[in-house]
Amino acid sequence: MSDHTRDTLERIEEPLKKCVKCGTCRANCPAFTAFQREPATARGKLTLVQHLLKDDIDLDDQTYLAMSKCLLCGSCVDKCPNDVPTDEIVIAAREALAQKRGLTTFHAAVGQVIQSRTRMKLGAKAAQILGPLLFRKVPENSGLRLRFPLPFVGNKRYIPAIAKTPLMARYPEVLEGQPGRPRIVFFVGCMTNFVYPRVGVATIKLFQHLGCTIIIPRDQQCCGLPAMSGGDSATVRHLAERNLAVLERYEADYVMSACATCGGALHRLYPLVVGKRNPELKERLERLAARTVDAAQLLHQLGLTPAETGAGTSGRVTYHDPCHLRTRKITAQPRDLIQATPGLELVEMEGADRCCGLGGTFNVYHYGSSLTINDAKSEAIIATGAAAVATGCPGCMMMLDDGLKQHGAEVEVVHTMELLARRLLAG
Repeated sequence: MSDHTRDTLERIEEPLKKCVKCGTCRANCPAFTAFQREPATARGKLTLVQHLLKDDIDLDDQTYLAMSKCLLCGSCVDKCPNDVPTDEIVIAAREALAQKRGLTTFHAAVGQVIQSRTRMKLGAKAAQILGPLLFRKVPENSGLRLRFPLPFVGNKRYIPAIAKTPLMARYPEVLEGQPGRPRIVFFVGCMTNFVYPRVGVATIKLFQHLGCTIIIPRDQQCCGLPAMSGGDSATVRHLAERNLAVLERYEADYVMSACATCGGALHRLYPLVVGKRNPELKERLERLAARTVDAAQLLHQLGLTPAETGAGTSGRVTYHDPCHLRTRKITAQPRDLIQATPGLELVEMEGADRCCGLGGTFNVYHYGSSLTINDAKSEAIIATGAAAVATGCPGCMMMLDDGLKQHGAEVEVVHTMELLARRLLAG
């Protein structure tokens, strides 16, 4: 083991000692639900890392496979009686594996793409042009399916279409609001920008309704979470530094995201993963984290009146907690806003706080297991009899939509912002 790799693992040596192998994580781990093997649990992974530090085992294929079987959902961290930061430990182990073995072909490609907004735009444009050749609509309103299998994608999943016009191309950089009202920097996120711009449109309309000034920095980058999933720490640090420089440039009261994953990166993972090894950035990243809020959290705080903006029609709705909101204790605010929307009946599903099965690149490498995890979620949604399921993460939206369509269910998947802005969007 190289000195660099050992240093990476030694950073989490002390937190590892907190694990007493009680097995509480096993009962709460969605990966264990799918794989039914001890290495898939937090306890199993922590044991492997402890042996890596002792040099009892190698950073081999089996170790890599075990570490890939984690959605980084944080369920084990939430339930752990000793507060063991398993997600932080798994991230460090994946980084050590990447240092020894190199990045996988997929993650190397991901890193190259997400470091460049230009490459992402070109990729989105290419997907639009090649879409009719590669994809078919089945049926017309059910998203897309590949005509033939592709590496890492297969041809069984339902995939949302790339938007014709990205969100950031639809607005100027600054949307001036009313004097004295909050100034908000909107961290858009890749999924909202390229796949679900309607979520961004709804979010902007809601904050304009409240008189806020909205700033959409042109040079904001991907948050870097796809790279973090593969142990590509260099790309994560690069993107964190670039986003930090961009977001510090504006005098604003809040940095806001309507994507749970992006907000989780800015609020928790940047200080945790990047700040810990870079004292020069640590304080700046912590200041950014303190200003970072979720859109539903901020609307709740600013006193949005959903009666003025929301659905206004009758309908039963259920709500799915994205992992990166649940771990930040943002669970009551979106529910309060939905319940305050005239005509909407919020019905809780069983296991609303359980992971949907996406887990970033987990869904790429373990798609079958991802669907296995999602089965319980889809069944719980269907059991409520709800016409729609709302959530606060575009990634979750994609996974929920795929899972429900695999079950043949005609349940609408919407972002919370869309429900709250429907009257504004119709105006």
